[in-house]
Amino acid sequence: MAGNLLHLTVLGSATPYASVDNPCSGYLVSSGGTRVWVDAGSGTLAQLQRHARLDELDAIWISHLHADHSADLLTAYYAALFADIQLAAPIPLYGPPGIADRLAGFLTNTATRSPVESAFAVHELYDGHRAQIGALTLTSRAVEHGIPAFAVRIDAEDRSLVYSGDTAPCANLTQLAQGCDVLLCEAESAQVPADGDQVHHTPEDTGNTASGAGAGRLIVTHVGRFLAPQQAVARASARFAGPVDYAAPGASFSIGTAGAAGPGN
Repeated sequence: MAGNLLHLTVLGSATPYASVDNPCSGYLVSSGGTRVWVDAGSGTLAQLQRHARLDELDAIWISHLHADHSADLLTAYYAALFADIQLAAPIPLYGPPGIADRLAGFLTNTATRSPVESAFAVHELYDGHRAQIGALTLTSRAVEHGIPAFAVRIDAEDRSLVYSGDTAPCANLTQLAQGCDVLLCEAESAQVPADGDQVHHTPEDTGNTASGAGAGRLIVTHVGRFLAPQQAVARASARFAGPVDYAAPGASFSIGTAGAAGPGN
């Protein structure tokens, strides 16, 4: 049934700051009635509300604590506790170790710690972490970004989506993505740094990772500002024989079907 397909909606894909028409990294992944907000970069909470209210989410999953992937957790906290949202229970929040204290550090302005746990039921990720969230199974692997960072595989019945978060090419990501229907992979770097201190994929790396994993389709995201999206797609396509798309803001993809809906659908 169409309602049980695995759906990916791009809330934003900009880096390292939002543009006038593209928030930072954030995605809504859903299947049936299950909804998970994956990464909460600047500006994504506004776009999330086109599709779901905070109190309609089943969980939030955060790859790492750089602001372009997590900053809107701060505004989500205020929305959850001090506005028109009525939570039946704190929203399950899956993120790197220390995420609750990091949020409290930003939010606390008195001697009393802000009640982060009243808004979010925090679950710290570790390599190999697995969670069942409604119709979705989320498996997280540690990746290489210079800080604690994770990729995630999201399975719904026989359909699968893998999201890289931010990372250099690494074995954990390739293993996690083995045989997935869709790999949503960042392409931040225009080229490998001369000093070899790589913490992102180039478009060529993105194609290599998709090929090495045997992914069915590649969606390039988090494209750096020194690259045009069409350049990133073309360069990734030179290393990956399957279909390659760009995670344009507002685009939606039905995973497990041949086509992808365009922006706004």
